[in-house]
Amino acid sequence: MRFRVKDVDIATGGVLVVILNKADADMLDLHHGDRLRVKKGSRSVVAVLDIAESVQAVPRGRIGCMEEVIDALRVSSGDVVDIVLERKPESIAFIRKKMDGKELTYPETLSIIRDVVGNKLTDIELTGYVTANFVGRMSMREIVDLTRAMTVTGEVLKVRARRVVDLHCIGGVPGNRTTLIVVPILVAAGLIVPKTSSRAITSPAGTADTMEVLASVSIPVPRLKLILRKVGGFIVWGGAINLAPADDRIINVEHPLSIDAEGQMLASIMAKKASVGATHLLLDLPVGPGSKLFDQRRAVHLQRKFAALGKRLGIKVLTMITDGSEPIGNGIGPSLEARDCLWVLENDPRGPADLRQKSIDMAALLLEMVGKAKNNHGHELASRLLKDGSALRVMQRMIRAQGGTPRSPGRIPVGPLSYVYRASRGGVVVGIDNVAITRIARLAGAPRDKGSGIFLHKHVGSRVRKGEAVFTVYAHNAQELRFARDAVRKIDGVRIR
Repeated sequence: MRFRVKDVDIATGGVLVVILNKADADMLDLHHGDRLRVKKGSRSVVAVLDIAESVQAVPRGRIGCMEEVIDALRVSSGDVVDIVLERKPESIAFIRKKMDGKELTYPETLSIIRDVVGNKLTDIELTGYVTANFVGRMSMREIVDLTRAMTVTGEVLKVRARRVVDLHCIGGVPGNRTTLIVVPILVAAGLIVPKTSSRAITSPAGTADTMEVLASVSIPVPRLKLILRKVGGFIVWGGAINLAPADDRIINVEHPLSIDAEGQMLASIMAKKASVGATHLLLDLPVGPGSKLFDQRRAVHLQRKFAALGKRLGIKVLTMITDGSEPIGNGIGPSLEARDCLWVLENDPRGPADLRQKSIDMAALLLEMVGKAKNNHGHELASRLLKDGSALRVMQRMIRAQGGTPRSPGRIPVGPLSYVYRASRGGVVVGIDNVAITRIARLAGAPRDKGSGIFLHKHVGSRVRKGEAVFTVYAHNAQELRFARDAVRKIDGVRIR
């Protein structure tokens, strides 16, 4: 049947959706959630049907098209298209199977992930799959299958090297921006490090947000291959190169529900490592109040799971369980964290000692893991490559290769408005709440405004006098600074005794 297009000027963010007037839908015996193939000449798409109750929304004889459908068919309002009823994706039956508590096969998992990537599933259908994995758990075989399915449905960066090194932190600790220091150290040691990172979802900054202060992180795969040959490593946003693209849609479903299915988390991380051809992987598992891992037992459990999954995938995995009880470094927010990293690379006294030491510890483990340094000599090599400026020179080459211009940390701008939080009493800082610090920094505008966030003047164990600065909040506008200041008054996040 033929309908005229109505451009509704709304984007779904991914899923292909069309709208028919209720009278037309009733006449054709169509229902919410049905799939329609919409054709214009040689182009066609399968879209999910919504139904309009009024002629004002979509008149009879018209088909309302979301922006994704408009773009895919290259149509505009008034164009004529043909529609036919399509069967619902086969993967919906497999989702129902998982909801019934049954184990999925690899072809079934692959079918689901292909439909996720192709935007063929509604949010409700995808939520069913995510929730089933969370409630019903996943076997190790299912996790391996999901990892492989997520890998093959996205870009794969084929790196010709015997050793390809990667690192990952599961997150939850503000300021933990070790990647910008560890990667240059490893590359300076002659290793290949194709580092893809994420943007912040609930944190004040992701690694990609921080690196973006210094250089572009949205770079096509052909250019990335050139950068690898020229420099030996890069730090980019994984979302820009379509690595394991199903992950983003799954995360978007998990986040509002505040769930983090273990199997999906394992598959998500390892799929991205497999996508860049990693042979050796170091995982940072921070443990502490306010981090993603609250206790040591959970960290040890994940340590075993990652090791088992890595073995199945042919990736050597080493995990380090670290202190996640307080923020790492002084800066919290993209620009403030970028300054910290550059100060460490420059051996400037302003470089946070905890960030420097953790970065050396991580680099040392990887250098020993791949045989670049003998056991117990990794720290010596990592420290030397940092101290003699080799790592800094690699970072400068990386920044240039990614379209940036190296600059001194002092020339990186931060928010022009600030608020200093001062101690209400003297004593010793005995705790800094990761969740509170994250909330304050985000209210100040991070990571959207690169220069917004928090600079910590004190850490746990620091002595502080009454009236002395504990941290400074930076913002780009007065309203956000006011939001952050109000939050500080309610939850400053710092305990002094």
